[in-house]
Formats: sequence, C-alpha cells, structure tokens
Amino acid sequence: MRKLFITIVVAGLVMVLFQFCGNKKAQVAIPKLTYEANVQPLISSKCSPCHIPPRGNKKPYATFDQVKGDIDEIIRRVHLNPTDKGFMPFKKTEKLPDSVINVLVQWKADGLLEK
Repeated sequence: MRKLFITIVVAGLVMVLFQFCGNKKAQVAIPKLTYEANVQPLISSKCSPCHIPPRGNKKPYATFDQVKGDIDEIIRRVHLNPTDKGFMPFKKTEKLPDSVINVLVQWKADGLLEK
C-alpha cells in the first residue's frame, strides 16, 4: 500500500513538472512585424519603381506614414485577381505570393509598428 501511495505521489509530481515546462514554452513571445524590418524592404522590392519617387508616377509609398495611411487599400488591391480592376502589382499577370501579402496583413494586425 505504501509503495502504491509513493508511486501515485511521484507520478503526480512528474505531471505537475511537465505542466510547468509546457507553459513556459507557450509563453514565448513572437516578435511583431515592423515597417523598417519587414514592410519597407517588401515595398522597395515589390512596388518599385511605380510607387517609389523620383521615378514613380503613382501614389508614393516611400515613407512609413505613406504606407501606414494607405495600408487597407494596399492590402485590398494585392488580394485582387490579376483580371480585376485595381489589381496590384500593376501590369503583372500573377498575384504576389501569399507569404508577401501575409507580411502586410500581419503588420497591420501587429499594430502598424514603425521600428
């Protein structure tokens, strides 16, 4: 009887220890996306030269404030199909990869952080 009691107590302690270890891993914060680190490089590579002055002749997206102020429209237009009016990137026949679009969506969800 005593061995059974000790086994139950030890098993309970092991379960409690595993529970604590699992919670610590679940609490690891995922870094939020920022304009400088994640969005600006994407805008420079995918929206240039049309939206990047001085060569661009479309609405400029060269600064944090310009992109932040128009993020809903940017996201809406990159989600369109190439045959839809207003589709971006203009004159392309394929949508941007989901991974690129998801950066814009996640940046907005993270609070449109600059740095």
